[in-house]
Amino acid sequence: MSEHSHVAHHFDTAEQQFEAATLGMWAFLITEVMFFGGLFGGYAVYRIQYPLAFTAGSHHLDVTLGTINTAVLICSSLTMALAVYYSQQGRRRALMTFLVLTLLLGAVFLGIKSFEYAHKFHEHLVPGPNFHPAGNTNPHLQIFFSFYFAMTALHALHMIIGIGILLVLLRQSWAGRFSAAYNTPIEIFGLYWHFVDIVWIFLFPLLYLIGRH
Repeated sequence: MSEHSHVAHHFDTAEQQFEAATLGMWAFLITEVMFFGGLFGGYAVYRIQYPLAFTAGSHHLDVTLGTINTAVLICSSLTMALAVYYSQQGRRRALMTFLVLTLLLGAVFLGIKSFEYAHKFHEHLVPGPNFHPAGNTNPHLQIFFSFYFAMTALHALHMIIGIGILLVLLRQSWAGRFSAAYNTPIEIFGLYWHFVDIVWIFLFPLLYLIGRH
């Protein structure tokens, strides 16, 4: 399959198409930074206003599970980077192997997060009329969990979308679409996946660690 067979009609060269795709992804990620930045800004404002409630809220989170999930996502960034590398080398089997590993690690992350959510429902820590935390009467604790669910659920949604895209990339890899001459979708998706992982690196200490001691 020639390099030029993947070049859209409105691009002159494969290099031009790759640069445009990369620029488009970075533009998208900048909008994502602004979107998450609003949540982080709101979190900072309310944490300063209600420090005791946010400290109490962090004690209701499972640091062990949060740490495991952090390690899982760091490993998934490694496997995604290796997938990009092997796509550049044109090694289809290795590419598919690391795409599958990335997908599985993402699924593990979501599984652990689902378990955490179920535990919060069981403890009545979900904001709303059924919010009744045992042994804590801080009236502002619900604000902390509102941010917890909003920020982690939005992050989980990005993970679910990423897993869906990984399935598409796996199918295309199986069909032999990618080669050393053309691997743009793999490289562009790698940027997205690393961004999602970086967001969690900020969420973990803000929600699970700060104020715990």
